[in-house]
Amino acid sequence: MEAIDRGHFVPPGSTPYVDSPMAIGYNATISAPHMHAACLELLADHLQPGMKALDVGSGTGYLTACFATMVGPEGLAVGVEHIPELVEFSTNNIRNSAAASFLNEGSLSLNVGEEYATETFLNFSLLEFRFRIYDDITAKFWYKEQYRNKVISDGRLGWPEQAPYDAIHVGAAAHEIPQTLIDQLKPGGRLVIPVGSVFQDLQVVDKNMDGSVNIRTEASVRYVPLTSKAAQLHNH
Repeated sequence: MEAIDRGHFVPPGSTPYVDSPMAIGYNATISAPHMHAACLELLADHLQPGMKALDVGSGTGYLTACFATMVGPEGLAVGVEHIPELVEFSTNNIRNSAAASFLNEGSLSLNVGEEYATETFLNFSLLEFRFRIYDDITAKFWYKEQYRNKVISDGRLGWPEQAPYDAIHVGAAAHEIPQTLIDQLKPGGRLVIPVGSVFQDLQVVDKNMDGSVNIRTEASVRYVPLTSKAAQLHNH
């Protein structure tokens, strides 16, 4: 954290060194410095030179830059964020920071989150039904089921292209630990994720060599929710 100046990663006019979270737009925040420090400490053994790390909900890019500094040019730090404007913001932040060389050399990447299709919608219009009653009145009813998928961008999908990872950090609170992220964790790796809605716990998931996991609670925390792009931008 001493190597990566937080001042390069907050909106103009902000107070970057105050120990509190702050809004960065798009209903997103940058975590307080003490939370960044806690997560880096929990992941330190999995951020050794040459290792691979994933930052889900990378936001300003600050923690992704810290990951890149720790894993070094032989490793890989991947940030994923489903708001394209924040990906652009974080890219510019990193270019102005001590982590710029990692971005230029390809050992740090920032990506717009995966999209997937979900939700079925029904419309009615195409089944013709005729019947004759008394005075030859003909009634027509049209019925049609038309299915279309709604595309949703969602950080809960992680970034499978570079999996598996030695370390995964999630910067927003999930209702439950996404299995997709556990699947992208390397055996021997560690996932740190806040879980819950109103009351949240910072949970540590260690993946054993046989693929099983051990989960423990590290602390009570308060994060913005991990959700879809559409839900995050609602009322923005």
